[in-house]
Amino acid sequence: MCGIFVTQGEMSEKQMNEVLELLYHRGPDEGKSVVTDRVHLGHRRLSIIGLEDGIQPIHNEDKKRWIVCNGEIYNYAAIKESLAKDVSFLTKSDSEVALKLVEKQGPEAIHQLDGMFAFFIADEDNGSFVVARDTLGIKPLYYGKDRDGQYVFSSELKAIESFVDEAKEFPHGHYFTPEHGFVCYRKIQSPQKSYTEHEMTEVFTSIKETMNEAVRKRRMADVEVGVLLSGGLDSSLIAAIADQQKEGDKPLKSFCVGAEGSADIINARTVAKALGTEHYEYIYTEEVLIEAVSDVIYHLESYEPSLVRSAIPNYFVSKLASQHVKVILSGEGADELFAGYAYMEKYQDTASMNKEIIRVLNTLHHVNLQRADRMSMAHSIELRVPFLDLDVVENALQIPAGLKVHKKDRMEKWLLRKAFDGIIPDEVLWRKKAEFSEGSGALDLLELHAERTITDETFEKVQAEAPVDLRSKQEMFYYQIFRDHFPEEKMLHTVGKWATA
Repeated sequence: MCGIFVTQGEMSEKQMNEVLELLYHRGPDEGKSVVTDRVHLGHRRLSIIGLEDGIQPIHNEDKKRWIVCNGEIYNYAAIKESLAKDVSFLTKSDSEVALKLVEKQGPEAIHQLDGMFAFFIADEDNGSFVVARDTLGIKPLYYGKDRDGQYVFSSELKAIESFVDEAKEFPHGHYFTPEHGFVCYRKIQSPQKSYTEHEMTEVFTSIKETMNEAVRKRRMADVEVGVLLSGGLDSSLIAAIADQQKEGDKPLKSFCVGAEGSADIINARTVAKALGTEHYEYIYTEEVLIEAVSDVIYHLESYEPSLVRSAIPNYFVSKLASQHVKVILSGEGADELFAGYAYMEKYQDTASMNKEIIRVLNTLHHVNLQRADRMSMAHSIELRVPFLDLDVVENALQIPAGLKVHKKDRMEKWLLRKAFDGIIPDEVLWRKKAEFSEGSGALDLLELHAERTITDETFEKVQAEAPVDLRSKQEMFYYQIFRDHFPEEKMLHTVGKWATA
């Protein structure tokens, strides 16, 4: 996991160093910049794979092509093997595989990459470049043009805002070249085939097989991998699968945070005890939580209430985990794929259910996934999301809506619960869903603070003057902190909004 910054325009060494300092949290292990004939490439590295020789930017043999990459390519070994006959590699880094693949087969080959990534490849031979972002936008990327019309790219808005007139989010599932503009190389679609409601054995088997493989891929690292264990169904399943796959006698490390007596803390202890993990927890108070809000919003680059609320437990659990491991696995994506949200009950046929699932998946890049990336990176730790593996996604879309929707005799995410029956304690497996912020105790504390500290008069005044719609006192509380960190109005345009505040 890393931070990248690239500009075609003029830039001093001092400016590049200042930018890389802004991105330091994304990669404290190493930092480096390179000036080629046409671009300035900057990179901050959190070393996960190829610890000794993976420092970036990485170049090819004649130094005519360079890559800076943020993320992980899970199938890099297979692609490397397929290219090995007529391609030589200079490092053990998975990022170099992306460079060599594009160099050998062109940007059209990017669809072969299985992972979470955002990268820039400079092509000095042709005076061109290729930029790409993963299918779901798990890894962030922003871009804009400077006053001279030159492109600038960065992992975070805070590093790009002073260089461009307008910052935009790079579209997920696309690559970009100056010659052809944006090209969609892959998008999530409803599969051609699907299971029937009578193929229960096949459905359960497919869920278990795709999830086991997804976790196996994401345990790939040259450093220790732990699990975020909120005590809910999704993270508990990930923890249980990872625990089954671990090698040796060393226990899996699990991490949980919450208010004293919160559901997350209690249920995570139950799961950790059942699995035998080396469990760590942090109990936060209202004072500590409120104090952290400003730092959370700075890293999150958003004031959206639902996002901020859920980001705060993520912030603390990432901080806790970073003291023990470099990579954590999370349960993001299960609710979207397996109709875990109450409103999804209205989608009774598979076509409409899949349409909604795909719509929601295509919004994750600037809500849940933005939270997951920014809060983990705030503490220099890599977060991976097995439920959003593309094979898991495709398989889930093949499952008919009738097996997903909540019914009188089936609670939400019944399929997941049945598929993994026995893998975690029943009191967790069959417990009703709670939001992360609700289960951790953050929701009530933040609502009370906003109501206590903001008068009706103040809210109405700020609401009338703000260039955006402020829907609640809590949203106003976050918005004012956001504007303190990012006073320029152009920063407001990238903030994703949920339906309610």
